[in-house]
Amino acid sequence: MENLWEIPLILVAGVLAGFLNTVAGGGSLLALPVLIFLGLPAAVANGTNRVALFIQNASAIMGFRRKGISNFGYSLLVTVPTLFGAWRGARIAIDIDEALFNRILAGVMIAVLFTTLFSPTKKLQDGAENLSTKRKCIAVVTFYLLGFYGGFIHAGIGFLIIAALTTINGFDLVRANAIKVFAIFFYTIIALVAFIIGGKVNWQLGLTLAVGNATGAWIGSHWAVTTGEKWIKVVLVVTVIAFAIRLVWKTL
Repeated sequence: MENLWEIPLILVAGVLAGFLNTVAGGGSLLALPVLIFLGLPAAVANGTNRVALFIQNASAIMGFRRKGISNFGYSLLVTVPTLFGAWRGARIAIDIDEALFNRILAGVMIAVLFTTLFSPTKKLQDGAENLSTKRKCIAVVTFYLLGFYGGFIHAGIGFLIIAALTTINGFDLVRANAIKVFAIFFYTIIALVAFIIGGKVNWQLGLTLAVGNATGAWIGSHWAVTTGEKWIKVVLVVTVIAFAIRLVWKTL
């Protein structure tokens, strides 16, 4: 790094991103702009962010397990299809036009904002866990698509995974968060390999961001379990609104 001020900037961004990614989602919408501001092309920023996400989610998994919040069997079921989707998505992300990348990112967050505020899928939730064979099959297909999106851009994936788990299987937000970080951890490995092969990773910035992400994820995993579902909903809404406004403003 040429400027020493970049180090604390990336660390602070990492802590905030790690916290948001763990308790809700959208942290990458903070980390990616910071990396791009420091001079990285969009594809390299995307790949570099995966280094931090890998370490962050490892930290979050340990935090949830220490609190007794885990579901290994179901986490594994939905994680396997994300691996195949993530590889395909990451390969496309390596060569995509930068302007198109930003427009897609803005459009996705507007869609997530609508879903979060108006809950069009809420009527499909009966408030009880449903782990029937039919629901599991739906989840497998859904998580392949989520893996594709996660490998492609990742930003906002936390919102989508939580929506899928609460709608398809009726998990509460705390358990959904624990499953979410498990799936993201493993598909991030696949996506990171793709970006490394494509030469789209800045390890110096990625490892610096990772220190902040891991710290924020550890704090977030304990905060989510301690405060429960009510405050996670608040974070979901506030985070989506803030990042959606920023993205729309950037594309004008």
